[in-house]
Amino acid sequence: MRQTLTAKILAAHLAGGSPAPGAEIAVRIDQTLTQDSTGTMAYLQFEAMDVPRVRTKLSVAYADHNTLQCGFENADDHRYIATVAARHGVIFSKPGNGICHQVHLERFGRPGWTLLGSDSHTPTAGGIGMLAIGAGGLDVAVAMAGGPYYLARPKVCRVELIGKLAPWVAAKDVILELLRRLTVKGGVGRIFEYGGPGAATLSVPERATITNMGAELGATTSIFPSDAATEAFMIAQGRGCEWVPLAADPDAVYDETVTIDLGKLEPLVALPHSPDDVVPVSAAAGTRLDQVAIGSCTNSSYSDLHKVAKILEGKRVDPGVSLVIAPGSRQVLAMLADSGDLGALIRAGARILECACGPCIGMGQAPRTGGVSLRTFNRNFPGRSGTPGAGVYLASPEVAAVSALTGLITDPRHYGDPPATALSGRAGHSAGDNLFIFPPPKGDGITVDRGPNIKPFPRAARPPADLAATVVLKAGDNITTDDIMPSHAGLLPYRSNIPHLAEFCYAGVDAAFPARAKAAGGGIIVAGANYGQGSSREHAALVPLYLGIKAVIAKSFARIHRANLINFGILPLLFADPADYDALAAGDTLAVARLTDQIAAGEAVAAQTAAGRTVVLKLAVSPRERQVILAGGLLNLAGQGGDGRA
Repeated sequence: MRQTLTAKILAAHLAGGSPAPGAEIAVRIDQTLTQDSTGTMAYLQFEAMDVPRVRTKLSVAYADHNTLQCGFENADDHRYIATVAARHGVIFSKPGNGICHQVHLERFGRPGWTLLGSDSHTPTAGGIGMLAIGAGGLDVAVAMAGGPYYLARPKVCRVELIGKLAPWVAAKDVILELLRRLTVKGGVGRIFEYGGPGAATLSVPERATITNMGAELGATTSIFPSDAATEAFMIAQGRGCEWVPLAADPDAVYDETVTIDLGKLEPLVALPHSPDDVVPVSAAAGTRLDQVAIGSCTNSSYSDLHKVAKILEGKRVDPGVSLVIAPGSRQVLAMLADSGDLGALIRAGARILECACGPCIGMGQAPRTGGVSLRTFNRNFPGRSGTPGAGVYLASPEVAAVSALTGLITDPRHYGDPPATALSGRAGHSAGDNLFIFPPPKGDGITVDRGPNIKPFPRAARPPADLAATVVLKAGDNITTDDIMPSHAGLLPYRSNIPHLAEFCYAGVDAAFPARAKAAGGGIIVAGANYGQGSSREHAALVPLYLGIKAVIAKSFARIHRANLINFGILPLLFADPADYDALAAGDTLAVARLTDQIAAGEAVAAQTAAGRTVVLKLAVSPRERQVILAGGLLNLAGQGGDGRA
């Protein structure tokens, strides 16, 4: 007894490792998901493992990012994913079926199961009591091949929810409050486990909003118990037989505890340009808006959009505001149509977008130059909207809807009575699974189609015995994967074409970086704290690998990006003395004698500058990760019969 919910699920799925905090563990994976932005690369890697069929209980490939199809590239990638999925036993979710996290929550998520997804917002499924973790595509490919997922055993932080949300206060405000307190680095190495009497007052869609944006904390994942609210949601989805009750033991012991009184929260807003720059909406009230965007995997459920429709019903959007709404799934869109909510949205002046990620990833609806956009999304990093100088604010659907009517960021508590909540799904409602393509029992006769945009991915070599490399870039704190490998509408179609993407690596930070890295024959990147925060996209490691980057030296790393660097044979080194960060500059040369011996020997790696300064670096890796690095990456290790796959 005395077990947390996290500990119970981990114990049921433990494939190896030590129970000690921080020690590496191996976790069996029940389900995987990919999306088309990361999926093409993940399936190319899966094919390289030469495994005939996936070995998970269920794997789903979603097409939800690259749906504009302005050229042949997107459609070719979708055809590749559809055919490789059919050949290897993966369900394919066609474009238009919805955002992977919303659809997976509705149709496939199961309490107590494990889910590994090649998208950082995979923890959305924690709202249904699932241990759902975002990872790089190669880790997901290994899981599909039957291998476990390795991670350092996280701390478990109890988030004790008490009270009940006041009128006009939303689940979005719960996670914004946690971001305000803990920052975008506050969840690194942690799982947030929600509980307390306040948790029982939240529906599954509300819980999913909170677990979704736990990714912005840098958390490994977030999870709620599976209780009566979970059962009601699954019954409404026609999956009541899959529900099981799950909760922590009453006397469970946690590493940390945070308490949030729901009744004391007020509507909040994240200011440009970080999800943790959070203030009361009243502090930003009066800011003139050009655009309001409602949707994304964070706030696109039927209950979210039903409330928006009720706020807008019989009214008109401010003439100076462009209001765009993207339902999270085909099911949500059908329910809006059946209930009359869709008509209310259209008559109010909303533009209805496809059931896809859309503006959240910069795929359309970029604001005007210098424009201000209020969004219900999860990230507001500079340039992510597609417009470098735009100011993007994050808030709840309620704040967004009221603000769309006034044309200004508005505190909705002064607006009148709030709309009632509706369950995202209802008994007897058709789930509409006709946009899933289920694989045949055997895929031997299926030919995998590969378009001309699909290029081979780079493979790392073993590290050299001695290394001498130039610092080709010095970056600051909180460098995001968007900074490293931009992900706007012009580049997303090329996610399967690493040589093309390489020309744009660090485009928003230092446009000369690709040419400089090529001229130097590769090199080293130096960075500050929390390097690689944000998306799970392994392209932020693959593209630097293609450009010859041998190591990244940072004050600290975001979890997923650190794992991606290791998977592709790039050394993730830490400064033993933070003062050495200040002493290094772009253009400096670092020499590491007996590199492979030092990697094999332990944590310390000593480097010398041309001026004779010794820089002591730490390689804080597990024994397995050390093997991966010495092999030149996870695929190389798997090819040697190592621990890359079962």
